[in-house]
Amino acid sequence: MGAFDDLGTFGLYSFEFEQLPAARIRESVQELEEQGWRSFWFPEVGGREAFSLASLILSSTERIRAVNAIAQIWARDARSARGGSALLADAYPGRHVLGLGYGGQRRPGVKPLAAMREYLDALDDPDAPGAETPIRRVLAAYGPKMLELSRDRAAGAHTYHVTVAHTVQARETLGPDAFLGVEHPVLFESDATKARAIAREHLHPYLNTPFNIEKFRRLGYTEDEITHGADRLVDDLVFWGDLDTIVKKLRDHVDAGADHVTVQVIGTAPGESMSHWRHLGEALL
Repeated sequence: MGAFDDLGTFGLYSFEFEQLPAARIRESVQELEEQGWRSFWFPEVGGREAFSLASLILSSTERIRAVNAIAQIWARDARSARGGSALLADAYPGRHVLGLGYGGQRRPGVKPLAAMREYLDALDDPDAPGAETPIRRVLAAYGPKMLELSRDRAAGAHTYHVTVAHTVQARETLGPDAFLGVEHPVLFESDATKARAIAREHLHPYLNTPFNIEKFRRLGYTEDEITHGADRLVDDLVFWGDLDTIVKKLRDHVDAGADHVTVQVIGTAPGESMSHWRHLGEALL
């Protein structure tokens, strides 16, 4: 893991900060830091701009790492991304990780791999603002070609909604030295019927988008399993049950080759995950 040792083995991932007011975000992330969490991962999907949210998290804390997971490549041009991440690296040395992914206002006919290569070329322009500042970056990746690009043009990869089997494959593609950060959803519900119903609702968008469907096909799930959210697929993608069961399954990703596992608690309303984060911290940190 090398330069990413400071993230620890486990971190937190959440959409909650896309909706909470700034004061609640400050209070939450400060409490997480007190609990001992060393990294907080967050997306860019609900209207909150990636770098301003990272800045709020970093300015509210002293040690916790803020990880964009992901900053959408078409939400801003590469020159702006370079300038923003360079400023965060300068203001908060070693505490920001730029996770880049395919997203934002898409251009018709442009494939994700080609788009990411083009973006990275612009990001690495020696005349870009902040070009002299080292940027810690990872790429969102599922398939082998994007994983190879993550290995060759970044510090490694960030995977999202994957199985332990995918983690094994990703490590094989990345090799022993590149960073592999794996997100996984968890649900504190021990009733199988209730847990799978909540998990299916959470997974619905991912079971109906082309790139995710292709990812699940490569992992050996049938069309019927993907279409209907079969128990086997749901159970592999969302770890549910009591704390001990969930923790054991999360550690399977580490055994499979993940350097870092970032845990997303689902099944709670915005602002109500703290008790679960606290219990996870007691078990994992």
